[in-house]
Amino acid sequence: QVQLVESGGGLVQAGDSLRLSCAVSGLPFNKYGMSWFRQAPGKEREFVAAISRSGRGADYADSVKGRFTISRDNAKNTVFLQMNSLKPEDTAAYYCAGAQSTVGYGGRWTYDYWGQGTQVTVSS
Repeated sequence: QVQLVESGGGLVQAGDSLRLSCAVSGLPFNKYGMSWFRQAPGKEREFVAAISRSGRGADYADSVKGRFTISRDNAKNTVFLQMNSLKPEDTAAYYCAGAQSTVGYGGRWTYDYWGQGTQVTVSS
């Protein structure tokens, strides 16, 4: 059974930092590209960041470039999202996702598995 379990969300103030984690089990983790998406109430789900199988390549949405960093630990089957300089517009449920096919830009991969999400709320 494949499981992607996000953690680390919470309520913070603008300018603060948070680190999200996604623990993955039930699949060969180092064979999957991993990504973070987010969805705010009433809005479409949007791509945030993606990382290659090896961890050597990453893609970011323009809205988070320079503030967020995606990383992974293949020994621990975990992907992270370090979020700095948080803004109220970063408020959303954050989801991790795994893709076996990783051709091209991370936001356009075909995702096979999704987590249940963790809520991030940034107050002004």
